[in-house]
Amino acid sequence: MQKTSAYQSLVKTFQRLSRFSHLSSIASWDMFTMMPPGGSAARGEALAEMSVLQHQILTDKKVGDLLAAAAGEDLNDVEQANLREMTRQYQQATLLPESLVEAKSLAGSRCEHAWRTQRPANDWQGFSANLKEVVKLSREEARLRAEAKGCTPYDALLDIFEPDMTSARLDVLFGDMKTWLPDLLASAVEKQAQRSFVPPQGPFPTATQRELGLEAMKMLGFDFNGGRLDVSAHPFCGGVPEDVRITTRYDEDELLSALFGVIHETGHARYEQNLPRAWAGQPIALARSTAIHESQSLFFEMQLGRSEAFLKYLLPAVHARFGSQAAFSEENFIAWNQRVKPGYIRVDADEVSYPAHVVLRYEIERALINGEIEVDDIPALWDEKMQAWLGLSTKDNYRNGCMQDIHWTDGGFGYFPSYTLGAMYAAQLFHAAKTALPGLQSSIAEGDFSALFEWLRQNIWQHGSRFSTSQLITQATGEDLNIRYFREHLTSRYL
Repeated sequence: MQKTSAYQSLVKTFQRLSRFSHLSSIASWDMFTMMPPGGSAARGEALAEMSVLQHQILTDKKVGDLLAAAAGEDLNDVEQANLREMTRQYQQATLLPESLVEAKSLAGSRCEHAWRTQRPANDWQGFSANLKEVVKLSREEARLRAEAKGCTPYDALLDIFEPDMTSARLDVLFGDMKTWLPDLLASAVEKQAQRSFVPPQGPFPTATQRELGLEAMKMLGFDFNGGRLDVSAHPFCGGVPEDVRITTRYDEDELLSALFGVIHETGHARYEQNLPRAWAGQPIALARSTAIHESQSLFFEMQLGRSEAFLKYLLPAVHARFGSQAAFSEENFIAWNQRVKPGYIRVDADEVSYPAHVVLRYEIERALINGEIEVDDIPALWDEKMQAWLGLSTKDNYRNGCMQDIHWTDGGFGYFPSYTLGAMYAAQLFHAAKTALPGLQSSIAEGDFSALFEWLRQNIWQHGSRFSTSQLITQATGEDLNIRYFREHLTSRYL
């Protein structure tokens, strides 16, 4: 009888973990979309129990022994990459005690559920009470991770979402952007002030908006046999590669926010649906990082979705659902979708002002986790940074200020930089795709995205976590992250 290798034993353990993660993901999706309010406490406890169970399996001493033994076995390149990702997951998990994993899960569920009613009510006092508990537990997690890694607390959390990224490197990237983005933003606003826009006239019934969103998903190759579209308080993409759940939110006075929210989440979903199934259930089959994930959603929403060629192709579907009003002339529809108008809400922001929302949150959350500020300091800092970047005040307007997102409710500190890193990667990837596919713009205008999506599949999707972020981008584009492409894209489209 053949002896099972250490590596084969690990594959079975991580397959089991993946199945529990699958159940947690679907239960979380249900909590955000379908669950009646009265189920919140029980669901939070069930999800916390699942988190503890997964933590127990992953941190078992046998797993550590198997990892050490597998390191000495004769493994091929793919198996070595999978072992690297297994080791990373194990090392990340063993830094945290079970009690902290459970407490953080419970606090996050409580905070997010309460946020759903506190945000519409502009109830900062109620929200901040729950957030303080989340921050306390997140700081404890950050301290434990930082002590093991020999870095700042914030960098320890950043590493969870974006391996090998540091706040020092972010400060260089964002510092570069600060030298040119404010002027570019001002110039774009000034240029657009010289023309008149016709705003779309509603109402736009939710059911019809949903039909348009589903049509856009179909255009963009979403596999409805392995996913669905629903409604939540904050748009997201969840589930698992075999069953991807995306959500949006509707406003019957505003058509394009929900539509482009769907297009954004479809970018996430296409990445998930095309991750390597041959390695399913293993860490190597997961998405590379949150910035690479955001690069895919912003590739779909901004690089492709807001392009002149795609908007021309999309317009007949808008006419079919909502008629031919003046706002839906080709010229106005393109101009309206490429408007640069600083606003309060990040998920509705144009791509020129969007990075301001991200840098603002990054600077606040870094100071918060590093213990330089407290939760009570957030509203004033938020207002100060919004005024400096976008000329808007959020004083006493918490619902459209520091309460607008859900990332902090569950302790997702370290995630926000991924959005602007993702925008930078998306610009670089689209530039590389245009170079590789000379007839791309013509194909997009005709609604033929097959070559573009095949290019993404070959260069990003099929690799999962086989390569580091740096290796993945270098192989796809010929160089590591270069902010030049993002600046050139914004200048070309808006100036």
